[in-house]
Amino acid sequence: MEIRPADSADAHGIAVVHVRAWQEAYRGLMPQSVLDELSIAEREAGWTRILADADRPSQTIVAERDGAIAGWASFGGARDAEAPGSGELWGIYAHPDAWSTGVGHALITAVESALRADGHETAYLWVLEGNERAARFYERHGWASDGARKVDHRPGLELHELRHVTRLG
Repeated sequence: MEIRPADSADAHGIAVVHVRAWQEAYRGLMPQSVLDELSIAEREAGWTRILADADRPSQTIVAERDGAIAGWASFGGARDAEAPGSGELWGIYAHPDAWSTGVGHALITAVESALRADGHETAYLWVLEGNERAARFYERHGWASDGARKVDHRPGLELHELRHVTRLG
């Protein structure tokens, strides 16, 4: 397995992982109709735009195994005003076929190293309330809930999220 920076040629593979991971991880946590309507083509178009933006505020890395994208992570500086100076793990997903194979571990370890190298002493992420599998994964890697909550409003959907934090030093 190779962890490397994502480039525009990875947009399709990232989109496949993004959609399949949402459909599996969030089953029962959000309306099934939302999950059923997810489009790889739409996600690919979005990722193509993101990866082509030289001024984007985040970095994206991929885990590649046997020539295919098995997972990805995006990270950068904190987007939340109450966390100035912190790093943020914006998103991390592995294809369900790659769960429990070390892909997530390799990605989160690489993100932590990159955030540390960028001078961040702490970092945070948001996890969907009820996503116990993800919460346990983060906790095994030293991230802990600090009790903060937010609601992410999306068209026809409210996502209730819990913040997890870690010290990078």
